Amino acid sequence: MFIAMNRFQVIRGREEAFETVWSTRDSYLGGVPGFIEFHLVKGPAAEDHTLYATHTVWSSRTTFEDWTKSEAFRRAHSRAGNETGGSLYLGHPRFEGFEVLMTERSKGAAA
Repeated sequence: MFIAMNRFQVIRGREEAFETVWSTRDSYLGGVPGFIEFHLVKGPAAEDHTLYATHTVWSSRTTFEDWTKSEAFRRAHSRAGNETGGSLYLGHPRFEGFEVLMTERSKGAAA
């Protein structure tokens, strides 16, 4: 498995607009080969921003990289940076990719 994350420093006071962008986006992930799941997570607030991250799980690094080269990826990201009402971010999102070496689940969790 491969986990792809993007961290966003959202300007304080712009959190609702950022969350709206994500909740109203066209996501093309559901039909993408190798895609497993997506999470939008909210982290701590600092003086000038609130930290958010997107977290996607893929069957492999290759399936993630194939997605980034696809027409579906281009369509899904066509609105990026075009939010109404000015910029939402301090700087650019920061990408981090991780190969999964171990997974541990609760005994009651579904496989």
